[in-house]
Amino acid sequence: MAVLTDRYIHFDVINFMKHYFLKIILILSFSFLPPAWATSVLPLSLEQLSTQASLIFFAEVVSNESKLDEQSGRIATFTEFKIVDLIKGGAEQRHTIKQIGGYDAKSNTRLFIHGVPAFQVGNNYVVFLPKESNLGFSSPLGLYQGSYTVTTIDGEQLVSNGRNLTEPTSTNSHAVQIPLAINAEKPSQSRLNDFINTIRSYNTQ
Repeated sequence: MAVLTDRYIHFDVINFMKHYFLKIILILSFSFLPPAWATSVLPLSLEQLSTQASLIFFAEVVSNESKLDEQSGRIATFTEFKIVDLIKGGAEQRHTIKQIGGYDAKSNTRLFIHGVPAFQVGNNYVVFLPKESNLGFSSPLGLYQGSYTVTTIDGEQLVSNGRNLTEPTSTNSHAVQIPLAINAEKPSQSRLNDFINTIRSYNTQ
C-alpha cells in the first residue's frame, strides 16, 4: 500500500524476495577474507538497524587517523564524530570509533576490508553502531548498511546510503510496521527528520 504525500511516499511492505540475491553476493564476498576477519553480512531492515544498534547518532566527521592498532596488531582507522543529535544510547559530544583497515603511512601499508564503510571529514552521517568488540572495534551495524550520508539539497536535509528505502521495514510479518516517508522520485532518499523520527519510533514500541 502506498500513500502519496507531495514528493514522498509511505511504503509499508514490499516483497522480501529481492533481498536473497544481495545476501548471496555478500556471503560470497566475505568468505574470501582471512579467517580472523571473515564476516557474513545479511541484509538488515531499518527496523533491525534501529532496534539492534546500541548507539545511533547524527554527526559530523571531524577527523580520521589510520595507524597500527596496538590492541589488535592490525591497521585500524579511528574516526572522530561530533554528535549533532544523539538518537539512541549514551555518548559524549565527541565520539570515536575504531574500524579494521586503512593506510598506515608510517609502514606504507594498506589494509582493505571489503564492506567496511569510509567516513569523509566534514561530511554528516547517521550511524548505527553495535557494542564494541573485545578488541575495541565498532564498525556500523551491517557494515555499509549502518551508515547513511546526510546531504543538503535545496535547503532540505536528506539521508541516503544508496539502498532502496522502499524495501520491507521488517522481515517479521507480525511486527508493527512504521511507514517511512521517502522521495517518490528517488526511493533511496528520505528527509532527515522523518528518518530520525522513524528510528526513534522503532525504539519506543
